[in-house]
This record gives sequence, structure tokens and C-alpha cells, in this order.
Amino acid sequence: MSLMDFLFGKKQQSAQVARDRLQIVIAQERATQTPDYLPTLQKELLQVLSKYVHVSLKDIQISQEKKDGMDVLALNITLPESGIKKVSE
Repeated sequence: MSLMDFLFGKKQQSAQVARDRLQIVIAQERATQTPDYLPTLQKELLQVLSKYVHVSLKDIQISQEKKDGMDVLALNITLPESGIKKVSE
């Protein structure tokens, strides 16, 4: 950076400005969207859990939220009191 650029500023090229704006728009969209893997995760959890316990898809609740700048994935599974399957070896 030359002294002249420092004193008077250097005009950014329009391509660079457009690129920076696009990055901001993409970051905002990512922050507001719900991940598309949650339904798949819910079905896979049901498959694994059904090997050991009688559960249905409505018994599994998955949510994703942001807290203090971090993504939090919450998983709530309602298990029946007497639904344990006996696993044969």
C-alpha cells in the first residue's frame, strides 16, 4: 500500500464489491435456514432405536437452534415404559 492510497483511499473494483456483498448474502441465508439433514437423521435414528425399543417416528423430536453463536442440536426421544425388545444373539 502506498502513501497516496493510504491518504486518499483506493477505489475498490466493482467485481470485488459484488463478491463481498454476495458473501454477506450467502452467510445470512445459511444462518436462517434449517438444515435439510434433520428428517434423514430422524429416520435413521428410528431405524437404530427400533432394534432395541418399540418407538415410532412421532416419538423422536429433533430441533436445531443457535445459542451464543453456536449451533445446538436437541434430540428428544419418548421411550415407552415397557417397550424393550429382547435381542437374540
